[in-house]
Amino acid sequence: MIETKFYFSLILIVGSLVPFAIQADVYKFVDKNGDIYFTDKPKSTKYKLIIRTKRKSKGLKTMLANQKKFAPIIQAAAKKHELDPQLLHAVIRVESAFNPDAVSVKGAVGLMQLMPKTAERYGVEDRRNPTENINGGANYLSMLMGMFKSDVKLAVAAYNAGENAVIKYGNQIPPYRETREYVDRVMGHYRP
Repeated sequence: MIETKFYFSLILIVGSLVPFAIQADVYKFVDKNGDIYFTDKPKSTKYKLIIRTKRKSKGLKTMLANQKKFAPIIQAAAKKHELDPQLLHAVIRVESAFNPDAVSVKGAVGLMQLMPKTAERYGVEDRRNPTENINGGANYLSMLMGMFKSDVKLAVAAYNAGENAVIKYGNQIPPYRETREYVDRVMGHYRP
């Protein structure tokens, strides 16, 4: 574990010199004195994720194999929930890179990264089961498409940030960096 106390200017200097070969998530904590702490393995929930590195443990080959493997389930869920299957493919690619065992730092699980309450809301008993997970996520996304009058970007933003966040900002993509980047990434993979 690496845990160090740095001042911001030192971080900028060192950060520009460190090669991008390092593959570890980076978490940040600012204490009451304004001192900044960084670590790759936080021991407290006070640390917030600021850099997520791309992991290549499964690799592109595995991702493409899984995409092909789950395509019939995605196709069936898209038909059942009246969605474009390519939209489901794009969301799954961004959410989990087609890894059915994916778990986020916030506790989202599976191909469509369902949170416990979302899974419960859409009748998903086993979030790790690809068929249940995809159907639950597709059901939620379909509801969002209806709620936001088939505006794909708003539905995708709501899938990431929650429908209440989109509503709060006047049916616009919320001004959250994570959500805006998420929408851009999904739309970058979506080929209607």
